[in-house]
Amino acid sequence: MSRTIVIEGAHVVTVDGAEYAGGHVVVTDGRISAVGAGPAPEVAGAERIDGRGCLATPGLVNTHNHLYQWATQGLFADGTLFEWLVGSYEIWHRLDAEVVSGTTSAGMAHLALSGCTTASDHHYIYPSGRGDIVAAEVEAAREVGIRLDLARGSMDRGHSSGGLPPDSVVETTDGALEGTAAAIDAHHDASPESMTRVAAAPCSPFSVSRELMVGAAELARAKGVRLHTHLAETLDEEEKCQAEFGCTPVEYAEKLGWLGEDVWFAHAVHLSDTAIARIAATGTGIAHCPTSNARLGAGICRVTELLEAGARVGLGVDGPASSELTGLAGEMHQALLMARARKGPQALSARQALEMATLGGARVLGRDAELGSITVGKVADIALWRVDGFGYDVIDDPVVAAVFGPTPPLERLLVGGNTVVDRGQLRTLSADTAAARGRAAHRALLQEASL
Repeated sequence: MSRTIVIEGAHVVTVDGAEYAGGHVVVTDGRISAVGAGPAPEVAGAERIDGRGCLATPGLVNTHNHLYQWATQGLFADGTLFEWLVGSYEIWHRLDAEVVSGTTSAGMAHLALSGCTTASDHHYIYPSGRGDIVAAEVEAAREVGIRLDLARGSMDRGHSSGGLPPDSVVETTDGALEGTAAAIDAHHDASPESMTRVAAAPCSPFSVSRELMVGAAELARAKGVRLHTHLAETLDEEEKCQAEFGCTPVEYAEKLGWLGEDVWFAHAVHLSDTAIARIAATGTGIAHCPTSNARLGAGICRVTELLEAGARVGLGVDGPASSELTGLAGEMHQALLMARARKGPQALSARQALEMATLGGARVLGRDAELGSITVGKVADIALWRVDGFGYDVIDDPVVAAVFGPTPPLERLLVGGNTVVDRGQLRTLSADTAAARGRAAHRALLQEASL
């Protein structure tokens, strides 16, 4: 028996083109079956959602996160990226599967409450003998009910080899590749409705050997998955790359086969015009993380230039320890303001920010055929925002209300047609349970680190 949901009376922003004031969306068996202006068609037995006073958008797509960092928020508040990392690694190398399960529960629940329906998590710390961290994360994410794109990270270049992380937190090159292959084989689902996908994701050029970067690219392409890493986040990285490899981070990535439509980089703050042109020409994606970049003083990504060049750009919240509870909807606001601080009030519009958070993110993750817009045939990942409350009700353009101001209350969140949030409350894992698990993970990790 088919299951139908009808949203009616909302201001519907499809993102791929049309908008419908007072429009409707029909969802049948988890997919969008109709969208348009005016009243919805009558469907016998359908669940009807009153969307009056609401803005309907695609579910938000988070292209870069570190869920494990839920446990270490608020630390090293005034450090540079490298200072923050050095201090944090002394705690993170004590991670285990139980802690990661708790941080995933809390982090994914918080993302859901910010309108996120798909989240890419870059996890690159796998201490030996600390349980099956990948399985713990996948299981915890499924309980929350939003899609997980697990970027199985790795580091094989510890301090003794000229890398940034301590030797205690890195894997061997072969061990990292074997762990990545095992994660793909056990958990990657390439189907359009997939709730779990896996990417190969060495951490960064200053914590990974050339051999691991090349091996990860070969592995990913052999298995048909995507590639992800941090790149060009700080000027320190630029200087280190020039000193060690005699080229810029983007040039180094290209030498290793790390540009292409199956690749996306986190941050990409420090890009030359030439680098932007190469990224756009090769179809390489960028995860823009404005709050984290500002918090760590890394700089501001050249989003306007990237978009003008035709590059794929999505938004990411980065780790909770470098963006302290910023929801994905908040990153639309931050991206808008930072672009305008650099380039003026026409640098980025509210609708461009919304597109980066939805269809742009889906393109970056290679999922734009099934996610990222309210389009007939796509999976029904839909966020319904309340924009008729105090303050919002005097802004006639609901997209401007949602992006320029504080994040509106989330009325409903559908993932594949299933309700994950209803009237601001999680309907899968409870927020209280998720918060308790996050607190327990925080206490366990810091207690072991004697902090």
